[in-house]
Amino acid sequence: MTPEELEQIRARQKSRSIVTGLLLGALVILFFAITLAKIGASHAI
Repeated sequence: MTPEELEQIRARQKSRSIVTGLLLGALVILFFAITLAKIGASHAI
């Protein structure tokens, strides 16, 4: 492989890693929000 091809592959891997990290962070925030909502709902009863 040429250095240019390797650079393109690394760039794709980096962007894919960033997207995966953002999705994982969004999922964590979603689970946290659901947990807070459940705790708040059970506390109000």
